Amino acid sequence: MIRIHILERKAFVWNSDDAQRVREEHRIVGTLVGALARKPRQNARLGLPLQLLPEEARLLAEKGVATLLKNTTSQPLADDAGQDPSLLEAVAAYQKEQEESYREQARLAGEQRKTLMGTLAERIEQGRAKKRQQKGEGAEPPSKPADLEPSFVFPREAMMIQIPTARTQRGQEEEVDWRLPSKEWPYSGQPEHEMRYHVFQNLWERGYYITSGSKFGGDFLVYPGDPMRFHAHYMALCVPRDAPLSLCDIIGVGRLGTNVKKTVLLCSVDQDGTVAYTSLQWSGMP
Repeated sequence: MIRIHILERKAFVWNSDDAQRVREEHRIVGTLVGALARKPRQNARLGLPLQLLPEEARLLAEKGVATLLKNTTSQPLADDAGQDPSLLEAVAAYQKEQEESYREQARLAGEQRKTLMGTLAERIEQGRAKKRQQKGEGAEPPSKPADLEPSFVFPREAMMIQIPTARTQRGQEEEVDWRLPSKEWPYSGQPEHEMRYHVFQNLWERGYYITSGSKFGGDFLVYPGDPMRFHAHYMALCVPRDAPLSLCDIIGVGRLGTNVKKTVLLCSVDQDGTVAYTSLQWSGMP
């Protein structure tokens, strides 16, 4: 079961395996919004968590492949954590794992250093012999690679540490019912959300990939395949069926679709849930 965490009315997927399943098995794209651990001061490439649209999270929950969760309590403070034997055992296991990792990295670093010094041994010995010759000292037997730097110590500050993107131990969590409006999930029953969801679901069932269309001025962008391989063919705008559309609005969205090289879809939902589409393409006068 895919675990979707709700925070401030937003849906996030923290587990990397769940994020992969969401895309590969269910054609849900989402948006990576987390900073990379090794390059935190840039936003060209982002990582976990994967943020989902409300429509994406609801579709997964409605299909029975995901569950919405919220944290009921905050994590215990350091003073309180010391009183819990299970947490003490987890801390001791973590420290043991870190110590074993340090020893292994120190061994590998020592071997790499020894190999490097072996390749440079001849050059180092030539430099030492030149210095002795300048000082008028006699020749000494060549040094072994191990004698070139006998006091090498791998610094703990250079040790690589794995930073988990998901909690190793689950805290107290409570399931969120997406069918009922709540503080964490206020979308259920809202007319705008229901309209957007029916459009999203209908397009998804037709085999399309759907992402947010806010950067192009629409509700959704519709792709014929994975967005990593295809450009969006359609820009979907969700409008109430009986809402009037002025001629200026129609001309505006038509021009917008032409500028971004996409067909505009005006999407409306009937009372029985049927989705109607009207496509707009800008064409010049003959």
